[in-house]
Amino acid sequence: MLTLRWYALALVIPALLILAAFAPVATLLAPIYAFGLLLMTWLDRRSAGSPDQFTLQRQHDQKLSLGVPNPIMLDIHSRAGRGLAVIVRDEPPPGMTITHKNAALVSPGEPGGQLMAVPRETQSVTYYLRPVKRGDYRFGDLNLRWAGPLGLYVRQTVYQAAAPVKVYPNIYEIRRYELLVQRDQLTEMGLKNVRLRGEGTDFESLRDYTPDDPYRSINWKATARRAKPISTNYEPERSQRVVILLDVGRMMRGVIRVDDPLGDPWNMAKVDFVINSILLLSYVASRKGDQVGLLVFADQVLQYIPPAPGNAQFHKLLEAMYALGSEPVEADYGRAITYLRTKQKKRSLVILFTDLSGAHASEKLMSHLPRLAPQHVPLLVTIRDPILDTEAALVPDHSDALYRRAVAEQLINERRLLLENLQRHGVATLDVDASHLSVNVVNRYLQLKRRSVI
Repeated sequence: MLTLRWYALALVIPALLILAAFAPVATLLAPIYAFGLLLMTWLDRRSAGSPDQFTLQRQHDQKLSLGVPNPIMLDIHSRAGRGLAVIVRDEPPPGMTITHKNAALVSPGEPGGQLMAVPRETQSVTYYLRPVKRGDYRFGDLNLRWAGPLGLYVRQTVYQAAAPVKVYPNIYEIRRYELLVQRDQLTEMGLKNVRLRGEGTDFESLRDYTPDDPYRSINWKATARRAKPISTNYEPERSQRVVILLDVGRMMRGVIRVDDPLGDPWNMAKVDFVINSILLLSYVASRKGDQVGLLVFADQVLQYIPPAPGNAQFHKLLEAMYALGSEPVEADYGRAITYLRTKQKKRSLVILFTDLSGAHASEKLMSHLPRLAPQHVPLLVTIRDPILDTEAALVPDHSDALYRRAVAEQLINERRLLLENLQRHGVATLDVDASHLSVNVVNRYLQLKRRSVI
């Protein structure tokens, strides 16, 4: 492919032909110049080298995480005899947003970038994909473009790199939690460091020794390593039951807009925000030794996984949530709660994730959810739409804005009254915006566990 530099140099040829009308010698110079330009172009293309001098590959996690930026690394290894400025472009799966713009990108939001390919070295460029739906996807091929030493000709080639990829609920949040647990820095994630200290034998964490600690709690290896007294925290050996009820009915299909400070706004369905939160909650509960179960319902019960402890149960829940879809029907709370009461006789923390849009849903919740108490500990978790808060806080400057504010305030008040009414009937509630859902759900679970109400 010819470059702009070549076209600029080629404009000299018609200029010489025009000049020939006044200076006949230009008639001889024009074909000589044209031949020289063609010869330099051929040499530049030849000097650029063939596609075989590069090795190009894509690296990423086998499972992409839903709703978060996933790094996609493009590695290029050059066997050329000189450094080459190259542009690499990927073909990401459709429907995913490209975020975290990097200064190295040629165009903002494009899947790739430009770099200097150093001979016999591997260089990398990274871009980020944010999937907004779970499921099976497919990457396309990789494209590479580089210019000859004279900048007259640009070569371009396609590397066969098409490959499938799966989008799962947010696995990154699990990795981050595990890392912060090891560092005893859960507050960086927004989680309260709630410890259930007791006379058990399950290791929980290390902390500074206090005069009230028993002598046998001193960890001598950690004390020698840190040069100060260190105590070991132990958790009581208690395996409690947590059953998660997930509404995948019509109202959970609605989308919530998220304003990303590092990129363009993006939308994701309410049910996908909830599934990300359930994944983190399930992992934390399993790590605490609790038994976790899942009941998925819409107008009927779609799936039930009885509570069980351990890592295998967590992966079973992960695979189940990977394949979940929403249904275009109204959720039947009565059927789901009746089914749970017949299946789960032992006292459990029952966490219902649903949406409160509509008076009909509110009436059904009020009729059926309190039935779980006092046999179980019911907790209702709902996603608060930030658009309602924004509309209610706006100062109206015309009649339409005034109407929208009045409607938003009415919906917020109805929501507040329903939650207060449920609390009076023994149902704990949590109403939080999507961006803080996971952290708040885990904190509420830890709070209930700390109070030993399960």
